[in-house]
Amino acid sequence: MALGKLPRVVLVTRPTDYQALLMAHGTREQARFILNGHGQNLDEVEAQHLRTEQALASVLRAIPLTWRRVLLDRADLPAFVFEPEDLVVALGQDGLVANVAKYLEGQRVLGLNPDPERVDGLLVKHPAEAAPDLLQDAVAGRVPVEARTMVEARLDDGQRLLALNEIFVGHSSHQSARYRLRLGDREERQSSSGLIVATGTGSTGWARSIHQAHHSAFTLPKPTVPTLAYFVREAFPSRATGTSLTEGILGPGQTLVVVSEMNDLGTLFGDGIEADRVAFPWGSLATLGLAQERLNLI
Repeated sequence: MALGKLPRVVLVTRPTDYQALLMAHGTREQARFILNGHGQNLDEVEAQHLRTEQALASVLRAIPLTWRRVLLDRADLPAFVFEPEDLVVALGQDGLVANVAKYLEGQRVLGLNPDPERVDGLLVKHPAEAAPDLLQDAVAGRVPVEARTMVEARLDDGQRLLALNEIFVGHSSHQSARYRLRLGDREERQSSSGLIVATGTGSTGWARSIHQAHHSAFTLPKPTVPTLAYFVREAFPSRATGTSLTEGILGPGQTLVVVSEMNDLGTLFGDGIEADRVAFPWGSLATLGLAQERLNLI
């Protein structure tokens, strides 16, 4: 912390399911009417919202009045300018940490779980009630930090995509994706349901399910180890396409090169956020590998 500069906490949240229902239907009673028509109950969704609101209030109270603070909605992340010494607090589901990670340059992230009965807590590791001690310890440098590996895709037109869990390459309508895949001196034309390149953090989710379905012989990477796993989904063998280059590990300095043979519906996106995708039309080249950035997770 720079001498004389007050700590700044950037508290990142996202709308709850209850708030999303209100935005979609206008009023609480209209939302209740719509859910009742589907045989669903608003009460549980509202109770979850109240737990999150209570957690938010307790975290805000835990931030000393002399510190600087910013309350930031997830939707505003792309336009927000972080300071190098910000303490970033993600209050919500595990995916919120992944949403935040790609906008940071070394800032530490504290994940707080507003509802441990519903949220797994793989990335939001700490209960919201622990915020008073955690904030003080974090600012004083008394907390351990995991430097988690991230994955990047660089396109030949200069665009770059960064992700904490995985990057998907494929067809935006989930039809067969056609492309050429190159790893070192091996190259293969493929038709598949797309491919993912995953970090150790992502190895608890999408990559894990593919790993199990493939009965893969190798071990998935750990979150802090600088290796990635890649998987091709449902590769189709034909006269023109092969299935010999469908999974493996990428270490430091190794990259996977993909050349699109799709028209205007080829796409790349990270961490399951399809709305934040990059177009990947015919002839475009993407190079996927380890990112220089790491997520510094408390």
